[in-house]
Amino acid sequence: MENQHDDNCCLFTPSIITVTVSVVLIAITRVLYILCQSGKPLRPSKSPKPLSTLIVLGSGGHTAEMINVLNVLLQKDRFCPRFYVAAATDNMSLQKAHLLEENVFNLNGGKGGSTQFLQIYRSREVGQSYITSIGTTFLALVHALWLMIRIRPQVVLCNGPGTCVPLCVIAFLFKMVGVRWSSVFYVESIARVRKLSLSGLLLYKLRIADQFFVQWPQLQRKYPRAHYVGCLM
Repeated sequence: MENQHDDNCCLFTPSIITVTVSVVLIAITRVLYILCQSGKPLRPSKSPKPLSTLIVLGSGGHTAEMINVLNVLLQKDRFCPRFYVAAATDNMSLQKAHLLEENVFNLNGGKGGSTQFLQIYRSREVGQSYITSIGTTFLALVHALWLMIRIRPQVVLCNGPGTCVPLCVIAFLFKMVGVRWSSVFYVESIARVRKLSLSGLLLYKLRIADQFFVQWPQLQRKYPRAHYVGCLM
């Protein structure tokens, strides 16, 4: 009986090892494929289909920069429907987004695709202790996951607020498991002259951002995978 039990254990153990190794190899291959494809721009098409777009707004200067970028560069018919997301404690940003959309509709005769304005919990408020931020960060991640499952955007556009990090991480995980291929476009704030913001550094180092843009040439030299686009303000 003991010998039979030992034989079963010997047969069972290699099977677990084989399955584990296979899963790890598949996961590594998937990550390498995503990293290879992520740096490529959106493919042009003769008749491009609209792309559902999630736009993450910060507060203050972040929102002002993002509104300016959208107003100047966004192809309104190409990137729709649009979903604006701001922190739950930030009402001004969504008001500015409302004004932008109203101006867009006026210019296009009322056309421009459906638009939604959403709020998300902050991971950490200004001045909040790091200990209590553990719980709020978990809550923010859960809320971000719920929003991403609901929206499943094809494009995520952000420019630095910490609110964007959970959303971008989940977008990357969605690629991993095949839920949705969401292209993350990150525009670093013009206020960042010599080094990236914490959000930008995370998305750059972890290769979560598909396209990473900076507004100062010295930043592009320091972070060679970034694209220098000049001043967008």
